[in-house]
Amino acid sequence: MAILAVESPTFQPAMRIITAITQSNPAAVTTSFDHDYVSGMIVRLVIPPGYGLEEYNEQKGTITVTGDTTFTIDIDTTIGEPFTVPAVFPENKQSPQVLPIGEINSMLTTATRNVLPY
Repeated sequence: MAILAVESPTFQPAMRIITAITQSNPAAVTTSFDHDYVSGMIVRLVIPPGYGLEEYNEQKGTITVTGDTTFTIDIDTTIGEPFTVPAVFPENKQSPQVLPIGEINSMLTTATRNVLPY
């Protein structure tokens, strides 16, 4: 079963599917749709086997938002295999993901967003 990302989940900021990661320093990440992240968030990359850049799986970094579906992360990905989306969905049926795990504590903005419809 594939992992699906909900565009407007109750709990935000939310996980997003990664569609591209550049081999650069800092690395530029592209998500499958608007991520709604803010600069200064700390995220974790989840890169399953078959997508390249596997040595960066579970790496954490602070992001700088560069667009609705793009951001840079303070990880140097210049060494290693390039990130690729396989032509055939991998047997493990897992998509690469970015997971928000925190933020720089001097800003404390994303923890105050309430998205519940009350």
